[in-house]
Amino acid sequence: MGILSWIIVGLIAGALAKWIMPGKDPGGIIVTMLIGIVGAVIGGFLVGLVIGGDLISGINITTILVATLGAIVLLAIYRWFVGRSARRV
Repeated sequence: MGILSWIIVGLIAGALAKWIMPGKDPGGIIVTMLIGIVGAVIGGFLVGLVIGGDLISGINITTILVATLGAIVLLAIYRWFVGRSARRV
């Protein structure tokens, strides 16, 4: 799947990740969408390595689930790091 497709899926995944993990994000909706895109690309790459490229191709429910999972993991890591540094100040 091309990078443009992963960006589109990443925007969807970012919205789904925000819906699944509600709360105040330090960066707002723009940062959440960017995290969704990055999480989608990383999640798609990792699953493509483990499972193979045939399953993760095109925009379908599998790619959206993989991208959403990647976005949720990345959003949780982001919140943990930003929340941790905010407590120090």
